[in-house]
Amino acid sequence: MNPADVAQAVPVAHDMSLFGLFWQAHFIVKLVMLGLLGASVWCWAIIIDKTLLYARTKRAMNRFEEVFWSGQSLEELFRSLQSRPATGLAAVFVAAMREWKRSFEGSGRSFQSLSQRIDKVLDVTIQREVERLDSKLTVLASIGSAGPYIGLFGTVVGIMNSFTSIAASKSTSLAVVAPGIAEALFATAIGLFAAIPAVLAYNKLQSEVSKLQSRLEGFADEFSAILSRQIDERIALAA
Repeated sequence: MNPADVAQAVPVAHDMSLFGLFWQAHFIVKLVMLGLLGASVWCWAIIIDKTLLYARTKRAMNRFEEVFWSGQSLEELFRSLQSRPATGLAAVFVAAMREWKRSFEGSGRSFQSLSQRIDKVLDVTIQREVERLDSKLTVLASIGSAGPYIGLFGTVVGIMNSFTSIAASKSTSLAVVAPGIAEALFATAIGLFAAIPAVLAYNKLQSEVSKLQSRLEGFADEFSAILSRQIDERIALAA
């Protein structure tokens, strides 16, 4: 028998471990895998960062509400908060109080349309807070939706490489086909590994943002009503 035919008949040993599948994959498939792994790390960094941020925000909101409803003077609370960066409910409170004090401490006391100006300030502040809480969540949505398709692209390239190997070896043996198919499916698995946590985390974190936004809007409505009553009282006294 021709030695070349003997060498061709003997199947080449392939490392079927995860690292072996990656190392033996086509360079395009490797790029896809590395990109998906990097996206997965990025997703988990965002998930951890946002989880900690939302927990801190909830604790800060709870502390602020305890102080706000404890009966402390609004002026004292404002003085204690205006000198340091405020977020969450404190940011909403400080923004409204600044507009309030501008109207009463200016050269001409402008009571007219003060309630509307305060409402606008509250709306803008809430929007900024929601944008801060919602930032980077679109990354999770993008990876969650695009990850499987990127993995599928790697799978298609891997399968094409498998057919190329079949044509080159002139054999349909499973030993020839299996490594390429395994590499291709490995790319799909990594795509799902990146996408599934991203989708689940996005839905969960988006729900948390909605809850925090509801708390901000609820407090803004209550605080606006308090200031509106005080405005009416001052207008009545000035009349």
